[in-house]
Amino acid sequence: MSCLKCLKYTMCVVNFIFFICGASVFGLGIYLMTFSRFSSLLPSLQAMNIANTLFITGIIITCVSFLGFLGALKENRCLLISFFILLFILMLAELAAACLLLMYETQIDTFIDDDLKKGLQNSRNNRQLHNNTIEDDWDKVQTTFHCCGITNHTQWGTPVPESCIDKATQKYWPHGCFTKLKDTFEKNLLNTGISVIVICIIEV
Repeated sequence: MSCLKCLKYTMCVVNFIFFICGASVFGLGIYLMTFSRFSSLLPSLQAMNIANTLFITGIIITCVSFLGFLGALKENRCLLISFFILLFILMLAELAAACLLLMYETQIDTFIDDDLKKGLQNSRNNRQLHNNTIEDDWDKVQTTFHCCGITNHTQWGTPVPESCIDKATQKYWPHGCFTKLKDTFEKNLLNTGISVIVICIIEV
């Protein structure tokens, strides 16, 4: 009996920790989704954005861990069976997601190049119409990554946005945003894929 109680409380503690982790991941996903300014510029990559991944992963981990915690606390066989089934499904889904993320890594170049070309043209048109949303998104990206245009400032034509200018030197940023964004998303995808695999190992 003492062994069963020890197992019960161990499961409660472990699932409570997973619940807190899931809630934290969920909150971080919301934070990144709120403050991320790349979605309108890179719609093809929006589904692979780490903010979306964290948001969805957080919800799933929170729900499954809560079910496991409740099942262990109440010693409810039905809830525990449901928990282990969902945990197994979650593990398979995480492995599949990790594989897909790592597979998509090879297609990032094409996605970013196509999206930036369309986004640059839309931004040039909307600057004439004073559409602040697209203008602000491009300005935020260029200021954050210290880049200009897709490969250089000449793609903006005239006038070149002020966000392309390095205020310290009063010159245009020498690098385009294609390379900067590509490196960022590749890093995010790799980190997310590795993180999911690590979570699967812990769950096993």
